[in-house]
Amino acid sequence: MNAIFTRVSTRRFTPEKVDSKHIVKILRAAMAAPSACNQQPWEFYVTDDPEIIARLSQVSPYADPVKNAPAVIVPCYRTNDLVAPSMVQIDMAICTENILLEAEELGLGAVMIGVAPLEERMNAVAEVLKLPENFKAFTIIPVGYPVSKHPQEDRYEPSRVHTV
Repeated sequence: MNAIFTRVSTRRFTPEKVDSKHIVKILRAAMAAPSACNQQPWEFYVTDDPEIIARLSQVSPYADPVKNAPAVIVPCYRTNDLVAPSMVQIDMAICTENILLEAEELGLGAVMIGVAPLEERMNAVAEVLKLPENFKAFTIIPVGYPVSKHPQEDRYEPSRVHTV
């Protein structure tokens, strides 16, 4: 559980390549996430191609951290064959958190760059990755070794806990 209390959003990375074994571990963690009715709507696009990374860094005004990442994971979701389509974005958020936590556990840094539910950003990512029509981009996650690490702030706020 240490990763929950040490993970911070990493926006600057060293140029060091991320080992493919780490990427597989991160994706295994993502696919271990629970999903509504076990629908597992996720599909993952992974790249270390500098040209694709540069293009992904342009899809949102907040995507700048993508441009210096040695690896990028783009969690997408299927729109067909879903048991609980209204729950897809929740499913994707859970698998994204697993990605962020496993990256931390492996000594890597990562950050979630918001894409969904903004159609303009989702379409821009779809164009870069040439997604099939039934796949929708959920987020962009640059992954790499952090240039620096700062401690996570304690966000526990007892006044937000209501006992009934």
